[in-house]
Amino acid sequence: MDRLEKLRAKMRDTGTGLVALGPGPHVDWLLGFHPHPDERPCLLLVGPEKEAFLMPALNAEGSRERTDIAFHEWADADGPVDALNAALAATDADRARSVAIDETMRADFALLLLDNLPNARRSFTEDTIGALRMRKDDTEYRHLKENALINDRAMQAGFAALKPGVTELEVAAAIRAHFASEGAQPQFTIVGSGPNGAFPHHATGERKLEVGDAIVIDIGGRKDGFPSDMTRMAALGHAPEGYAEVHAIVEAAVQAGLAAAKPGVEARTIDAAARDLITEAGYGEYFVHRTGHGLGIEVHEPPYITATSETLLDEGMVFSIEPGIYLPGRFGLRLEEIVILRADGPEIFSELPRALHIADG
Repeated sequence: MDRLEKLRAKMRDTGTGLVALGPGPHVDWLLGFHPHPDERPCLLLVGPEKEAFLMPALNAEGSRERTDIAFHEWADADGPVDALNAALAATDADRARSVAIDETMRADFALLLLDNLPNARRSFTEDTIGALRMRKDDTEYRHLKENALINDRAMQAGFAALKPGVTELEVAAAIRAHFASEGAQPQFTIVGSGPNGAFPHHATGERKLEVGDAIVIDIGGRKDGFPSDMTRMAALGHAPEGYAEVHAIVEAAVQAGLAAAKPGVEARTIDAAARDLITEAGYGEYFVHRTGHGLGIEVHEPPYITATSETLLDEGMVFSIEPGIYLPGRFGLRLEEIVILRADGPEIFSELPRALHIADG
């Protein structure tokens, strides 16, 4: 069954008369490409039996090379309303009672659509295409695994660059160079040294590494349309005072999250397992973010592993488990694994140990 057929099966199950998607990850997942994204309204409309594009005439030629789905084109001189109404009629969705809207599309696209479907019940895509995207197939697994192993090697390149007097930016440059050497495009390189590590999303900068620094390295690249994400810890020469205790607590929190990850449990169960352990150890106020996020076409996508998420986890879901403790003015510590959920629990993508890496000082 191809992905459009799977989507229509979900639409029937949920009573959804129309799924409307803007250029972006949902269309990419569904069709293997997405049209040029700009301010001109462009929508893929998937109805009960037919699908069509509302397509700016300016972008039609480039998109036609990638799909044979019907286009309802509009020119700048005319505006999109007539073409939108024609596309809705062509997909038998002009009287849809329920429409699922791409939560990532531009607000003006969404409002244009809803103005033309004033009586439709509106929702986002979590029950339709979102639910499908959360469960990865074998091809997606292979791409994610390949990227995870590239990420392992990029992390080791970062470790090799750690020396006294080297800046965070220079370490990040070594990591980016390794991604490029394997045909991957760097997505992000967070290098937080010493007190900078206490900022979970530190902006890698000009601070020079010093002996005794703990260093948070959170990196990801992208190859063949799929990303990676992982965080490991290093220290220059030796770890700072008190580090070993905190590392042991965060490692135990990772293991607690892994043990809690089972098909059929709510996502918040994993968050609670990791968070409760850190709280009981006396560091709860220093664990300042969710325990994880999904990963697929996007680096951050559902399921989100939060304290409030009631998403039921299922086989094939891919997500991070990444508890952390951040001590202002001292250091931060985060250990992150990306896992795919199997029938008997999580399989970790990375093959790089979570132990502290000590670089020569």
